[in-house]
Amino acid sequence: MSKFAVSSSRIPGFYKLDIPKRRELLQTRLELEDDSLTALDSGGLDSATCDQMIENVVGRYSLPFGIGLNFRINNHDMLLPMVIEEPSVVAAASNAARMIREGGGFFADVSAPIMIGQIQLLNLADPDKACAQIQQRDSEILGLAAKHCASLVRRGGGPVGLRSRILSRPSDPDGGMVVVHLLIDVCDAMGANLVNTAAEGVAQTLADITGGAIGLRILSNLAAERTVTVRATIPNAMLATKGQHDGETVRDAIVSASRFAELDPYRAATHNKGIMNGVDAVLMATANDWRSAEAGAHAYASQGGRYRPLAVWTAVDDALRGEMTIPMAVGTVGGALQVHRAAQLSLKILGSTAASDLAAASAAAGLACNLAALRALATEGIQRGHMALHSRIVERANKNNEDSP
Repeated sequence: MSKFAVSSSRIPGFYKLDIPKRRELLQTRLELEDDSLTALDSGGLDSATCDQMIENVVGRYSLPFGIGLNFRINNHDMLLPMVIEEPSVVAAASNAARMIREGGGFFADVSAPIMIGQIQLLNLADPDKACAQIQQRDSEILGLAAKHCASLVRRGGGPVGLRSRILSRPSDPDGGMVVVHLLIDVCDAMGANLVNTAAEGVAQTLADITGGAIGLRILSNLAAERTVTVRATIPNAMLATKGQHDGETVRDAIVSASRFAELDPYRAATHNKGIMNGVDAVLMATANDWRSAEAGAHAYASQGGRYRPLAVWTAVDDALRGEMTIPMAVGTVGGALQVHRAAQLSLKILGSTAASDLAAASAAAGLACNLAALRALATEGIQRGHMALHSRIVERANKNNEDSP
């Protein structure tokens, strides 16, 4: 873990404060510069910057920026920046993180940041021979790829491996087809542009070696080589609800709900959507590509030919244990982070500029949201807490309508 800015992520009563008081407390707790939080007044972007980021700009679009509390990850406390429009997500994640910290917090194992670039080779007369030819000259190909991402190599990353797979034979309708996976360590970057550049840079050489035609050259969003495994243990006593359900009963109900998701893809889709509530909220706050994370997570959940839950919960002694492995292609350098002041602030709040820490935090947020949803479903139902918060939006909308001329 890198240097962290907060000594404790426990801030009791934070939700009771008004926005100025929350900002004051956050600024003091994190020792932020006096004007740091003003980035949130404009959403972190001005119109001129927006006009340089995407096309046909006519303005800016705002979403609420909240703070996930109580998170302790690999023995470090972290405050999680979260951007989301859905009520109850930040509160639910913070409440679940409070339960989990009683069992020692979250423990995350983050893999090396290896991204996959795909080069498709078509019209191959002998796909097996093509794969053998590629393997024989892998050092040459990796060396060429390194020249196309020299700045990454200087930072300690770069191409680390080459793999080939046969997708179809000459007798098949698609003809002889091989896909080559170029594996690249992208350090603290998300890596899309770096990987695409390298993939395009070696494509002609691969075609020349194999006698095939060049097809697509682009990264895969199924970042199966770049994953986070996060675990949490919650004592039964923390799961109990006041005067209604004891901890063991709640634990067993959560385990049963987890099994439901393992057995039924319809339930697994909703189970995983709740996970992505937390993951996406952190990624949006840090200007990361949450669509890539969504695509990768759902593809990963479908490996083996059946859509399955990303997180699984089991009973262990007098506790509940959860574990989740999820692809996590995130970056803390480059992209929109270079110009988005609110995203830069998010990293200060998180307390780290290491992509591995952001990956661990995002996964922890996802597991926390999953626990909160399953506990609610297993006890009072999902709607009670959710609708209580949703009603505030309705009341505000009604008031705005009344105040309108």
